[in-house]
Amino acid sequence: MLRIVIAILIALVPAVAFGGEQAAGDKQAPTIVTDIAGREVRVNAPVKRILLGEGRQLYLIASLESKDPLARIVAWRNDLIEADPATYAQYLQAFPRLADVPAFKGQENGLIDIESTIVLKPDVVLLNLEAKRANEDAEYVEKLAELNIPVLYIDFRHYPLQNTEKTIRLLGKIMGREARAEEIIAFRHQAMARVSDVLDRARPPRPRVFIERIGGYADDCCLSFGAENFGNYVELAGGHNIGSDFIPTTFGQLNPEQVIASNPEHVVITSADWAAYVPGGHWIPLGPGADPDVTRKKLEWFTERSAYTDIAAQKTRNFHAIWHQFYNSPYEFIAVQQLAKWFHPDLFADLDPDATFAEYHRRFLPIEFRPGYAISLSDSPS
Repeated sequence: MLRIVIAILIALVPAVAFGGEQAAGDKQAPTIVTDIAGREVRVNAPVKRILLGEGRQLYLIASLESKDPLARIVAWRNDLIEADPATYAQYLQAFPRLADVPAFKGQENGLIDIESTIVLKPDVVLLNLEAKRANEDAEYVEKLAELNIPVLYIDFRHYPLQNTEKTIRLLGKIMGREARAEEIIAFRHQAMARVSDVLDRARPPRPRVFIERIGGYADDCCLSFGAENFGNYVELAGGHNIGSDFIPTTFGQLNPEQVIASNPEHVVITSADWAAYVPGGHWIPLGPGADPDVTRKKLEWFTERSAYTDIAAQKTRNFHAIWHQFYNSPYEFIAVQQLAKWFHPDLFADLDPDATFAEYHRRFLPIEFRPGYAISLSDSPS
């Protein structure tokens, strides 16, 4: 049935939809690249029509193409609109035609909207690594290949410290922005070194840290991270991630009794404005422009969770909240800086993650930096 639909769409769509109206730029040429899944894929580069299998891929597209990040985007999934409304509002204000970019629904590990993809005829489809199994089981990748629509897998989420820079270089190559990609990578290295160099010299004791993942999105406790993603960020910031002791994969869950027995000295909640998903929930609306009085008040609710009864962090008020989207973006170096400042305030008194992120915005992004990505109770009165 799908093949019949494809044939009908091909017959009905005018030739212009198949790349007849390319954006101005360099002449395209066949190029072989290797994606994050290790697949060798042929693309016509520089690509001029990109379909984003996840809207939050805009974070990197905009970094590489800051003058007009929409020039190459023909469609995107609607997750950024719903999961990060404050950032979406910033881009919409800067580029009003963003509202007209076709958006489709979907899930992080789900199937792409193949009919829309066929109609739009992009030069490349970008999918997150976790969507690989579903799309290949459905043979969508092969079906698109028959129409000369290549698919590339990228990754910020499952192995970000291993794959983010590979992803930056991959997109830099297919977009003809290799020099820009290297500038971004150099900035990341410098930002991370401001933490690692200090820790290598001082070698401080590592506090026990529990990361509560997607705090307020659901009532369940206690979703967390294993040794990857935020679990890895904790280690890079000079802490010990409790989840790494029990969770064998990137994502997992601990029971409240185990959290209490582990007695974390710091609790870090990852959260965001999820009004689109959980209206009135306990989520903390972190993100650009967030009101610190509001986010601090919402963080207070977490101190009374049963999983944190009489733990060390409760006694010292070392409860912190950080923007959840750091787990799925090229910005994780900001999260590492912020965590290091919370875990070792004396060592990192002069470190300012907001200033680092503001500089990244100034150099690489088409929107202004607005604070609001983190909040803590340890620096507020009891």
